[in-house]
Amino acid sequence: MRLNSVSKVYESTGNAVQALDAVSIELRRGTFTAVMGPSGSGKSTFLNCAAGLDRPTSGSVWLSDVELSRLNELELTEVRRQRIGFIFQAYNLLSALTVEENVTLPLRLADRKTDHAFLREVLTAVGLGEHLKRRPSELSGGQQQRVAVARALITHPDVVVADEPTGALDSRSSKQVLELLRHVVDNMGQTVLMVTHDPVAASYADSVVFLADGRLAGELNRPTPEQVASRMTHLGEW
Repeated sequence: MRLNSVSKVYESTGNAVQALDAVSIELRRGTFTAVMGPSGSGKSTFLNCAAGLDRPTSGSVWLSDVELSRLNELELTEVRRQRIGFIFQAYNLLSALTVEENVTLPLRLADRKTDHAFLREVLTAVGLGEHLKRRPSELSGGQQQRVAVARALITHPDVVVADEPTGALDSRSSKQVLELLRHVVDNMGQTVLMVTHDPVAASYADSVVFLADGRLAGELNRPTPEQVASRMTHLGEW
C-alpha cells in the first residue's frame, strides 16, 4: 500500500479545513506500521483515505496495483470487502451470530466459499478454536476483539487496518491483542496499519509514523514505549 502526496480538505460552513497535507508513505508487505499524533493531527483521515473509506482531495492511494482513488463506489466496496481487513475499537460483531458466523461473514457477503482449513488456522491463531459456537455476549472484551481480528484475516486481505484496536480493553487484553497482531505479521506475512494513541501499543509495530497538522512529522523504527512517548511530547512543538 502506498499514498502519493495525499491531501484532504473538508469544507464546512464556508471554512476549509486541511486534514491531510501532501502525505506520501509506502507500507511494505508483511510489516506492522503504527500511526500516532496529537488530537486533530489527521490520524483518522489518514486511515480512512488509506482504507478507501474516504476519498482524498488530491493525490493517489494504491493498494498493490489498484488505485483506490480512481474507483467508483461499487468498485471501492468490492475492494474493501475482498482486500482490506478492518478492526475497530468497538469490535462491531453481530450479537445474533456465533463466533464462526461472525468470522466468516465477510466471505458470505462476498459470495465466497469458506476455506475451512484456513478458518481453523485463523481461529487457532487467535485462541478461539474452542469457542466456535459461542455468541459475543458470552465472550470477554478481549475475546471479542480477537474475533474481530480473525474476521479481518479470513479474506486473505492485502492489508489489515486497525483503528484504536485496544482502546476499549484492559491492559491484559490489550497485550493479548497486540501480541496477536504481531503474530499475524511475523507468522502469517500479514500487513498491518494501526492508528493508536498508546505508546505501549505503538511499540509492538515495526515502525511508528507521526502526524502533526496533517503532515508527516517523523518516524521511529522498533522504538520503546518511552521513545514513542518522548516523540509525542515534542510533537507539541511542531
